[in-house]
Amino acid sequence: MTRRIRRQRNFEIVIQLKNDGFLRTPREDQRNWILNRVIKEAADELTALDARAGHFIRGGEPLSLQDRSQTPLAGQEIMEDWQIPVMRAMAQAITDTHGDVLEIGFGRGVASSLIQECGVRSHTIVECNAHITAGFNAWKAAFPGKDIRLIEGRWQEVMEQFALYDGIFFHTYPLNEQDFAEQVAQSVTFAAHFFPTAASHLRKGGRFSYLSNEADSFSRAHQRLLFEYFTSFTLSQVEDLKIPEDTQDAHWMNEMVVVQAVK
Repeated sequence: MTRRIRRQRNFEIVIQLKNDGFLRTPREDQRNWILNRVIKEAADELTALDARAGHFIRGGEPLSLQDRSQTPLAGQEIMEDWQIPVMRAMAQAITDTHGDVLEIGFGRGVASSLIQECGVRSHTIVECNAHITAGFNAWKAAFPGKDIRLIEGRWQEVMEQFALYDGIFFHTYPLNEQDFAEQVAQSVTFAAHFFPTAASHLRKGGRFSYLSNEADSFSRAHQRLLFEYFTSFTLSQVEDLKIPEDTQDAHWMNEMVVVQAVK
């Protein structure tokens, strides 16, 4: 039985392998290297998070997990204003080729406007909530002559209408309690369930971005998942987000990592 312990002043980490065949590498020193790396990374992560604990926002009552696919929503229920700098960085990440863009989730139209400001050849928007799409035409009128299209419905149900794109922007949210349990609580990032669809509808070299909910880095699990579907990715950080103490959003720190994943 193999056992590793890392003791620090504030905590202790113990790894105990119960199966001698688990992590059985060709050489014992390779196995030891893996275990030592894992335990060191866990210790480093705890130490880093301790230093950032003061960056957390208390937050208010979370939004209801009742089905929201056709519920009338106030503007701040759709997207809080503190997210706008993140939306701008994401829009820039997926429009640097100024080609054809697919946007999942119209919401308040904030990100849609930012995408248009960046300059794109065509802009396809998917939105399932009829109360939200009711304002689409008024928003579109501000961009005369632009190739802007709306697909109404949940993205899972309208994928046959998707083409190939140079950039894909994903900003939506769990529509009910089941979505939250499967796509948030049990996933490294909410957008993970969309990764296969994004990869299959991007041209070679196309860009993909989403709300990562990561603050200062990406976990190894998150990176591995990205590499399953994309050839490379770059990370940048939006700092000093003006998150109100009573935010209903799930993000708790005043910074966020923006990802540009490349097909």
